[in-house]
Amino acid sequence: MAKFTPDTIDRVRAAADMVEIVSAQTDLKRAGGGRYMGLCPFHEERSPSFSVNATDKLYHCFGCGVGGDVFEFVMSTANLDFPDTVEMLAERYGVEVTREKEDPRAEQRRQERARLSELMERAGSFYASFFRTADEAAKAREYLEERGLDRGILEDFGVGYAPSAWHTLLVRSQRAGFKVGELERAGLAQKGRNGGHYDRFRERITFPIRDARGRAVGFGARAMRDEQGAKYINTAENELFHKSEILYGIDRARASMARADRAILVEGYTDVIALHQAGLKESVGIMGTALTEQQVAQLSAVVNTVVLALDADAAGQKAMLRAQEVAAGRRLQILVAAMPEGVDPAEMVIEQGGAERFRDLVEGAVDLAEFQVDLILAGVDLASPRDRDRGLAEAAPVLAKVPPGATRQELTRRVSERLQIDSSVVLSRVDAEGASASPASPAPGGGDRVSSRPGSTSSGNGTDQPARPAVLSRRERSERWLLAMCVAKPDEGRKWLEKLDSRHLSSPLTERTVDWLKDHLDDPASGLDPQDRELQKMIAALVARADPDLVGTGSIRRNYLELELAALEDEISAAANAGDATRRAELQRHRSGLVEQLRKASSDEPAT
Repeated sequence: MAKFTPDTIDRVRAAADMVEIVSAQTDLKRAGGGRYMGLCPFHEERSPSFSVNATDKLYHCFGCGVGGDVFEFVMSTANLDFPDTVEMLAERYGVEVTREKEDPRAEQRRQERARLSELMERAGSFYASFFRTADEAAKAREYLEERGLDRGILEDFGVGYAPSAWHTLLVRSQRAGFKVGELERAGLAQKGRNGGHYDRFRERITFPIRDARGRAVGFGARAMRDEQGAKYINTAENELFHKSEILYGIDRARASMARADRAILVEGYTDVIALHQAGLKESVGIMGTALTEQQVAQLSAVVNTVVLALDADAAGQKAMLRAQEVAAGRRLQILVAAMPEGVDPAEMVIEQGGAERFRDLVEGAVDLAEFQVDLILAGVDLASPRDRDRGLAEAAPVLAKVPPGATRQELTRRVSERLQIDSSVVLSRVDAEGASASPASPAPGGGDRVSSRPGSTSSGNGTDQPARPAVLSRRERSERWLLAMCVAKPDEGRKWLEKLDSRHLSSPLTERTVDWLKDHLDDPASGLDPQDRELQKMIAALVARADPDLVGTGSIRRNYLELELAALEDEISAAANAGDATRRAELQRHRSGLVEQLRKASSDEPAT
């Protein structure tokens, strides 16, 4: 895909409301001068250290070190890549997008995809309107009302109804200028046995399925009669719709998930809608029983905890165990809310007091390992020694994956007492399972994740997991504080920036930052290359720290002298390694004078 023009990116940045966007993830309080403070949405903290510059559309956390511009923030919290982020913000704030000249075939594919997206939106609007007004949809409205879903929440989710006639949507879309082939590609029409085409969805309640950006990519559809075949059908896999990559309701739930630091996973469309109506807006649906790696990647980019509230039947239990496999290697805690057999979340929350009952189940959710052990033990015939041995053989690998501690000890005791097997035998079997496991295999819940919510992705592809913020050395902290002071007081800082060269700086990124600031000190955040995420984040951190009130008289000079001293120390070490005693002695005399200058500068500087 061709790059956006620089003008497009500038206009999107200017239109985006930074405070509105960040406030969806954490509460902000005005700190004066276009600055806001709040609790960092990327790591757990009790005292606010997360700073937002509403004017320059930048953020920085003084606690964990994450930072960047408005694009970086959306990429990190919404698990989107850079192009999708720009397009999403452009749509949200009404900015027209233009791209640099691109390959004609690529431009044609992009336009074709845009046509399909428009077609999906038009279809969703038609179905929703038909659901609200048509006599034919009365039974559908009655059915959903009986399920306890009110009109407002149904409209919010765009629930609709597909007429029973064979060609209604097909004809309407053709009149609007769309071709039959486009409807077929979008999964809205299909070819009949005699070669003609007809509507795929007929006489069904429709549920628009949207991606993380809120774009309709497909539909789920529920039959209204037993003779219609499958109770639920989805859009067939196509260039817009990939069921394994989508969580139903993710576009509406993502902000609530981030705030709660958990996601509630259910199976069906009405389950999600009913839970949102009950106030549990961190709920999403897997549209079936198979949790995929792509879905887990979306979840782990936003939350640390996932609560599975799936049906208590065999398929639901299998899905819960499958979740453990696909989550391996990610620091994602998976809990299970023990749903009563034969009751789904939508049914539970419409009962008197059912919403609170469901909340209690979620709050009391147990670790997946505990659920799995209890499931194994429940299926053991205690009268059969052979079956008790089978139970131990199935439970031991589960226990071996649980880190040593109270949970593992409690589960081991439970297995021992339930199966009437001495605890030493159970422990021996568990240890044997642990020893046989490959050391290279990550334990469930393992991985690199260190923040409670997503941090910045290095590649910007929307799937990389956040890396631990690097611990800065004292020298690096001095460099960055000096540069932040120069930004805060550009008239004074400019002359000290000109004195800095590679001798004073510890990394190529810092050198590039200094080069940028020398030419852009009055407005450092303007004109940055949006593809240069490293420089974007560095400048954001400096601007966030640039408070003139924190710069005392002589502070910039003193920090410069500290960097000069560090550079001199490097030169003395190099002379010693080269065996150049004359050069070393000369540098040491220079060092003594510099130390004296620093001592005087420190004593002369008033307290701030």
